[in-house]
Amino acid sequence: MHPRVLRELADVIAKPHSIIFERSWRTEEVPEDWRKVNVTLVFKKSKKEDPGNYRPVSFTSIPGKVMEQLIQEVISKHVEEKKIISSGQHGFTRGKSCLTSLIAFYDGMTVWVDQQRAVYVYLNFSKASDTVSHNILIGKFRKCGLDEWTVRWVEKWLNGRAQRVMICGAESSWRPVASGVPQESVFGQVLLNILINDLDEVTECSLSKFTDDTKLGGVANTPEDCTAIQ
Repeated sequence: MHPRVLRELADVIAKPHSIIFERSWRTEEVPEDWRKVNVTLVFKKSKKEDPGNYRPVSFTSIPGKVMEQLIQEVISKHVEEKKIISSGQHGFTRGKSCLTSLIAFYDGMTVWVDQQRAVYVYLNFSKASDTVSHNILIGKFRKCGLDEWTVRWVEKWLNGRAQRVMICGAESSWRPVASGVPQESVFGQVLLNILINDLDEVTECSLSKFTDDTKLGGVANTPEDCTAIQ
């Protein structure tokens, strides 16, 4: 359904949609159309004949996105009240941004550089949105204390997903999606935040996260440092 239809007929379709949303919530059933994704390509830069200059974009159901927004509000409220997300996460976190992530990480690294210490830095997760394990993600949801109703709805939303590629009017056949979350989904980034939230618990380095754009840095021992210790 085109967004314009929803907007211009809001007075007519608001009530039936609210019934559908509430029924989906109470029965923990997600309509099949909400779990289907049309993938197309968007040109980025340089030469159009180079396939590497395009990025895939996922188009999902608009009513499904509205339901995602409602579920996201439940998740975000729980996360904020329980202070679940670690201080190192700057993405989709109130009062923080990409800029605060860069500043926090830069401050930590420059302190070590001023001390003439050797510093190492690693950046980013590769294709994080495409490789998320659904089972691991649902386990993280339960670990952070989300109510079982919300967890089961998200689980149904993740399972049984399918996608096809659409280019210039041509369509591929539908294929099942066994992992990952659509990058253009409403709460896809929030799911990633919860997935990698416990990274700080198992690392001894400095972490600054902006969802999956994560920077990890620390001090490396040089041969001179080892000699001094001995």
